[in-house]
Amino acid sequence: MINLIDIITQELKLRNYSPKTIKAYTFVARDLYGYFKKPLRELSSNEIKGYLLKKQARSLASQTIALYVNAINFIFREIYKKDGFENLKHPKKTQKLPVVLNREEIKKIIDNIDNLKHRLMIALAYGAGLRVSEVVRLKVLDIDFDELTLVVRQGKGKKDRLTILSKNIRSDLEKIIIGKKNNDYIFESERGGGLTEMSAQKVFYTALKKAGIKKPASFHSLRHSFATHLLENGVDVRYVQELLGHANIRTTQIYTKV
Repeated sequence: MINLIDIITQELKLRNYSPKTIKAYTFVARDLYGYFKKPLRELSSNEIKGYLLKKQARSLASQTIALYVNAINFIFREIYKKDGFENLKHPKKTQKLPVVLNREEIKKIIDNIDNLKHRLMIALAYGAGLRVSEVVRLKVLDIDFDELTLVVRQGKGKKDRLTILSKNIRSDLEKIIIGKKNNDYIFESERGGGLTEMSAQKVFYTALKKAGIKKPASFHSLRHSFATHLLENGVDVRYVQELLGHANIRTTQIYTKV
């Protein structure tokens, strides 16, 4: 089993898959082995389908089941190259509207954060439409204060993109990077290096609670709110698509239904 994990990891790295995908696929391989207690190459299609049905019975999201399907397809098609293996079909995706915070709620969340660095992190995530993984990886060299833009390097799908920087946080942002080098993280942890995603999410949830907001919002709701507010202001959906880095316009169009 250890050898299989090493092989999967090596193959995924060679194909330039993200660390998150590598972690997810190797987790599925371990979970499969733990469930059946036998080499994965010996599993039949019916056994695998039964395994996935058990996952569905636990009410896992369709996106999570799809991740399991992708991992299993990769293992049997690309690692084992098993003859006669038919790709498993993805479950039909559930269409849930994103949780969006209104402008007043965004302001309340930001106002309930005392730490300047943390306050700017939340404001920047909202004002630029960033994922939590993107905001904690931002470096000084990624910000262009003259053009009021920032570069998101190697975002989802290993793609770089350009997005906007709010002039309202420009001066405070300039203050916290004084003395930093170009390659330094903007939001550093006390131990050095960038903040973890978990730390950033904790800052958000603490502020959400202090603001008395009852919506089931997450850090990602800042990005949802950014897109929705731009569309409310009459910004063209294709421009919003570029700012968010969506490959498909249909992904962006979900915000027109909010």
